[in-house]
Amino acid sequence: MKKDIVSFAMGNEAITEGALAAGARFYAGYPITPSSEVAEFSSIRLPKLGGMYIQMEDEIASIAAIIGASASGVKSFTATSGPGFSLMQENLGVAIMGEVPCVIINVMRSGPSTGLATKPAQGDVMQARWGTHGDHGIIALSPSTVQECFDFTVKAFNLSERYRTPVIILTDETVGHMREGYVRRELSPGEILNRKEPTCTPADYKPYNFEAEEDGIAPLAAYGSKYVFRINGSGHDESGDPCARPDNADKFIRHYTEKFIKNRKDIVEVKEFEMDDAEYAIIAYGCSVRGAKAAMKLARENGIKVGLLQLITIWPFADLEVLEICKKVKAVVVPEMNLGQILGEVIKVGQNYTKIAGVNRIDSQIITPYEILAKLEEVAK
Repeated sequence: MKKDIVSFAMGNEAITEGALAAGARFYAGYPITPSSEVAEFSSIRLPKLGGMYIQMEDEIASIAAIIGASASGVKSFTATSGPGFSLMQENLGVAIMGEVPCVIINVMRSGPSTGLATKPAQGDVMQARWGTHGDHGIIALSPSTVQECFDFTVKAFNLSERYRTPVIILTDETVGHMREGYVRRELSPGEILNRKEPTCTPADYKPYNFEAEEDGIAPLAAYGSKYVFRINGSGHDESGDPCARPDNADKFIRHYTEKFIKNRKDIVEVKEFEMDDAEYAIIAYGCSVRGAKAAMKLARENGIKVGLLQLITIWPFADLEVLEICKKVKAVVVPEMNLGQILGEVIKVGQNYTKIAGVNRIDSQIITPYEILAKLEEVAK
């Protein structure tokens, strides 16, 4: 019988439990505020489940280790923040090019550089999308509650395994360190996705032959199995052999984005609150969702019909869902703890249909409901 456990815990602990519930059994990382609790809890929990925890010498080695562990067939993850996420970008590109499943948790803090190491921010949104060089797609999810930390981490591993891709959990210090009740569920086998393995003979195995697959995702064998193949950061053909032909480069670079576009319905997720009769909308993600919900309630008490669109999937961007909202309401307000990184995306989508305004803080203080309410009252005049 499945057992669901109700816990009072911090977001970083729930992230760890979500990873373990999804089947992760390898963690490599380097402690860095405010993500260190993910490493701490992983160091305690993984050995009890037959997994492995390794503290690496730095973040470059950490992501290299999880790529290697994943290539060996083990679901793997790491956690970092700020400067550590910056150090991971080159090897993140290797995972994208090699199509290696893994999960990177970035508990955002104030920056740039060392910044205010213990303070919250939401300034890594564009880094998550474009931090590593070259054209490629990426999946990033953003929780706003401790329950979502658990649930979205499970989702992150499932998406990573299904689409052979690194997935980023883009949380923040506020959500990572808050404590509240959540349900730690024991997942059924049907709720856990594992990578597609090859069924052909070893001689016929081509680890990047996505065109031969109905879902456009090539099977991934494990290092050490009967299948021999290469993962590297250079351009390669279907067999993994180096290939510099222009047509081959075009095919694969498009693939690194198109596999997300083609499967958008499975990847992109949002939540709507009070949107049925809304005349104004808030679009928010992460810790800013909490203030947005309170502002929505206050606005409705003041006679302003406000709804909320919560972005669960940050990347790929929920452009169709945002467009639908922008066509419906008189104005949109986007609160975020940066100078407008998602605001810019919303403007791209909806500027021809409605008024769009940001509520932005970069002083390491969370955005209050009253700041969002003031902006709603301003655009409603």
